[in-house]
Amino acid sequence: MLRPVSLLPALVAVATLATGLLVTAPATAAPRATAEETAPLSVTIDTMTPSALPKKGAIRLTGEVTNDDDVTWSSIAVYAFMGDQGPMTTGQQLADAATVPEDALLGQRITTEGTYDEIDELAPGESAPYSIKVPRAELEPYLLGDGVYWFGAHALGSTEEAGGDLFADGRARTFLPLVSNDARPVDTALVVPIRRQILFAPDGSIDDIESWTASFSPGGALRSLVDLGVAAGSQPVTWLVDPAVVDTARRLAAGNPPRSLAPTITDDPDDPDGDEGDQGDQGDQGDGDASESPSPSATPTEGEDGEEVPEPELSPRVAAAADAAASWLERLHEGLEGNQVLTLPYGDVDVSAAAENDPAAYRAARKRASGELQPWGLATTPAVSAPTGYLSLDAVRLTEPGATVLVTDKMLGGADAPPVAHTAGHTLGVTSSGAVSGGPGPNDTHTPLAIRQRIVSEAAVRALTKARKPLLVMLPSTWRPNPVDGFFSGLDLDWMDLTSVSGVMQREGSAVAEADLDYPESQARLQLDPAAFAAANALVDAGDSLQNLLTANDEVGSEVLDESLTTTSYSDRLRPDSARVAAYRSRAWISARLGSVHIDAPRAVILSSGSGRFATTITNDLDQPVTVRIQAEADPPLQVSVPADNIELGPNERRTVLLNASSSGLGVRTVTLRLTDTDDLALGSSDTLPIRSNRVSSVIWLIIGTGVALLFGAILVRLFRRIRAARS
Repeated sequence: MLRPVSLLPALVAVATLATGLLVTAPATAAPRATAEETAPLSVTIDTMTPSALPKKGAIRLTGEVTNDDDVTWSSIAVYAFMGDQGPMTTGQQLADAATVPEDALLGQRITTEGTYDEIDELAPGESAPYSIKVPRAELEPYLLGDGVYWFGAHALGSTEEAGGDLFADGRARTFLPLVSNDARPVDTALVVPIRRQILFAPDGSIDDIESWTASFSPGGALRSLVDLGVAAGSQPVTWLVDPAVVDTARRLAAGNPPRSLAPTITDDPDDPDGDEGDQGDQGDQGDGDASESPSPSATPTEGEDGEEVPEPELSPRVAAAADAAASWLERLHEGLEGNQVLTLPYGDVDVSAAAENDPAAYRAARKRASGELQPWGLATTPAVSAPTGYLSLDAVRLTEPGATVLVTDKMLGGADAPPVAHTAGHTLGVTSSGAVSGGPGPNDTHTPLAIRQRIVSEAAVRALTKARKPLLVMLPSTWRPNPVDGFFSGLDLDWMDLTSVSGVMQREGSAVAEADLDYPESQARLQLDPAAFAAANALVDAGDSLQNLLTANDEVGSEVLDESLTTTSYSDRLRPDSARVAAYRSRAWISARLGSVHIDAPRAVILSSGSGRFATTITNDLDQPVTVRIQAEADPPLQVSVPADNIELGPNERRTVLLNASSSGLGVRTVTLRLTDTDDLALGSSDTLPIRSNRVSSVIWLIIGTGVALLFGAILVRLFRRIRAARS
């Protein structure tokens, strides 16, 4: 095979080693590599086995080399390299190392025959795999004690025009820990978060189902995290779950039905659970995805002639979402079984913003998320954690004492923060920001291997200390770990002990002053504003009115509450307008249904006496039975009395109701009639009418009576006089 001329010095050294003529360790390494500003070849490290330096045996690297240049590269050799500057022994050193420039001089190449791989040629844009195996003996000259070393791969090649040289044309770097101490292992807990922004269509169905389909499908964000958790097998992981995401998956798996106005209360003794309400309100489905699929299933129903009539099939886009969601739920259940499950407040409510603007929103979300995780009935522990790891002091105080509170170590000084802290009457689990910041460049710093090596390296530097403080790792909620093969097998180390968050939280913590909790101004600016909570509360009120209006439905209010909580989520921080608009649109949809029940008063009423009755009409244009009340406001001294009992109307029913009016004065007074729900909250429909009172006061009647008496008295006197005169 032809080799580039520029590699002859290294190859000569390899050849002399192979013949035993050269035995000193330094001769096995070529000169350090430097880099041009842009490397023409990119190198990845896809697998590294094992994840730490073994006591004996070899380390194997596999990956790909890609030609990013516009010319062909040939005779490409891929060498392993080992750091020669001593081990890193602190978390801060790891953090600094992760940011070193691409052209930094970090170590020596291992050029011993059999430890490198060769690629004949790569055309522009072409990739090829490599596999190299390096025995520990080849790395011994660079080992200066326990700690974390640089390790990786260099690719050297040549082009027809420029030839080749000893400088790396492509490189990939990672961390390689060495822990020879057999003392007590470091307790390590990995938290897999399940959280995402949830937006609803106006009719209560899930909006943007294509993005959910992608997220639930293999390779998607939510599916990748679940696959990672499942890959743990018998090794423990802790799940941090927003129950609203699980409910969203259940809705999509059921065909993404709209908000239902159908009865959920039944008087049928054979149907105590009110199953008749499960079919949804086919007359009021709105314009969301569910309009494409009125029924969440294709279960046949019985027609008028007794034959089974299949319900409409799901549209392709809804069916794809249903399949992806169902598969994801099954996969999630597999991962949750046997592991600790922490539940976030329902909808992943922005706790710091709620503490400042609407503490009741947090309490409602916590109450909604309490209990077992459905539909599997899994035991849960309440938890609070922001995606950024930052919680305000007010947010910490707002959480209930029994909740698991997880914060980033950046709030307590960084890498030196205690793993468990006691402050503000709460116990905080402190997660490592370094462990999830990834590996070093120039390659992707958040590949599964990069994150894994950073985790084992963070554990390694803790294993070197006497305290061996636990390591709590909150994986990024937007991370897509793909592929996940080998991730957990690389965590199976003698000096690491995977456990749950509860296992870490049982450790003795350190007292931290409230003033030492750092909540940056930049985080405060990201919080949701009061308008977000106002929009959510307005939506809740509308949902309550809708439920009070519907005679036989006692669930729609809870559904609207769930929806409102998702509009105050941490995920809405980046898109607050979209969440607020979604709340406004849903409220408008509900208001339109509330307005479908209206009241019509007569044009005018005239009272010929002090009191009287007049008729008003209530119309229900909904396909469901409703219950309303009438509220009257009249200008004094006019008074209008309304029925004290609730007024029930059937579907599409119109009813006339008689009202009583009375007045102690003359003139025209205005009356406003409003429809309210059973809690006397206005539904939106109202009408006004003038009432004229012709009632005469008692004084006038006295005067008239006196006049009449005088008149008749005068008549009687005259008659008496005439009769007397006639007799005379």
